[in-house]
Amino acid sequence: MEFLNVLLPVFGIFALGFIGEKKIGFDTKTISTMSLYLMSPVLVFRTFYSTEFNQDYLYMTMYSVVLCFALIAIVYAFAYIRKYSVTETCAIILASVFMNSGNYGTPVVLLLFGTAGFEYGVILMVIQSLVMCTVGIYFAAKGSPGADGIRSSLRAVQRMPIIYGAMTGGLCQLLHIPVSSSVQQAVDLVADAAIPTIMIVLGMQLAKISIKQLQFEKLGLTLLIRFGLSPLIAFIITIFLPVDEMIRQIMIITAAMPTAANTTMYAIQFHTEPEFVSSATLISTWLSLIVLPIIFLIVL
Repeated sequence: MEFLNVLLPVFGIFALGFIGEKKIGFDTKTISTMSLYLMSPVLVFRTFYSTEFNQDYLYMTMYSVVLCFALIAIVYAFAYIRKYSVTETCAIILASVFMNSGNYGTPVVLLLFGTAGFEYGVILMVIQSLVMCTVGIYFAAKGSPGADGIRSSLRAVQRMPIIYGAMTGGLCQLLHIPVSSSVQQAVDLVADAAIPTIMIVLGMQLAKISIKQLQFEKLGLTLLIRFGLSPLIAFIITIFLPVDEMIRQIMIITAAMPTAANTTMYAIQFHTEPEFVSSATLISTWLSLIVLPIIFLIVL
């Protein structure tokens, strides 16, 4: 029951966006752009400014990078066999590689491990957020129908204010640069609104999806990677890392989280099959109600 209590707010916000789109209708791309360029950088700034850096960052960073590129390699191998286009491949990468370690993963970690585990869950969320807003944006831009190769993808990453929000927040913390209470209050207001806005956008996007248009083969691959291969590879990686048992368990469980809601925002922004990415996010989130308890029994 406690696990369901963690999920109810998530699905409630999805439902709000879904109903709003069905009953009123919104320009989803404009709202997504606002969230991506104005709100998310403030959220990332606060995260990097307020989270203490320590030695665990090194091991968690190594883990996150290796896991990310291992999953990308698996997608590329399958895409080569099935002869998927660049756009299809990049959409699958967005849907299967990046997990919801923030508004889903951290409450689950808190529920399972208490406040001691929650601290590590936040650290992992920070690192994976940085990976997602660089590598994720790169592949979203690469999959855009108007992309002209690696250079345009790298330019898209360079133009993203999320990167500079992370850099500014990290530098302010390392150099002990204080932020006034009035500025902090403004930052908190925008940052607190960022994740719900992203989730509302996802709900709006889901309202435009028809069950007849679901791409079952690609969706099946995404779910296999997200709930099967991702935690398995995470387990293998943690064998080689000098971390204690609780951190190892958090890494594996976080790797089994459903698709990150942010990927829908990236897919909408760059037109990288947003219908497929958003449907994968919703279905993986629904299936997590069944899959995650099984993962818990295996890992814990």
